[in-house]
Amino acid sequence: MLDRAALAVLNHLLADAAWARARLLPFAGRTARLRLPPWQLDFAIDESGQLAPAGGSPADVEITLPADAPLVALRGTDAVAKEVQVSGSAEFADALGFVLRELRWDFEEDLSGQVGDIAAHRVAGLISAFAAWQHQAATTLAENLAEYFTEEQPLLVKQSDTVSFAAGVARLRDDLAKLEKRVASIPL
Repeated sequence: MLDRAALAVLNHLLADAAWARARLLPFAGRTARLRLPPWQLDFAIDESGQLAPAGGSPADVEITLPADAPLVALRGTDAVAKEVQVSGSAEFADALGFVLRELRWDFEEDLSGQVGDIAAHRVAGLISAFAAWQHQAATTLAENLAEYFTEEQPLLVKQSDTVSFAAGVARLRDDLAKLEKRVASIPL
């Protein structure tokens, strides 16, 4: 049930993205498994470049996202991309990864069919402004918490303090190596 819903959503996005279908078309008939533990989605690429149920055949490529991917995604897609594990066909995985990263939902276009262009544009503007406000609020909160835990209640170490500490340790290591050479060169 959840698999069919996920495929329907992805196919809706693919329907508006001819470039994505064209990118997937050379892989028609191949299957993939997208895993986000404990959930997984098995699908195949059909002759039109859209997604279809896999039908139980083994996956040509398996893309595994970490269980905390939805939280990591708040930091951006690049943060999630660093955690992804891929096995199988590299060419197919590259095409599939590119399409999944670049697909965008044109919310305003879908909404305009229901309420008209002007209302859809205004609703999309409100949603964009709200999302920007939430992002700014989250960024400000994170900055304030970081400042509080480094300045007011020092539970975290400032990056500059860490850098100077590491430089001091490196200097001490070098001085100790020089001293050991001097001691070793003294005749007994």
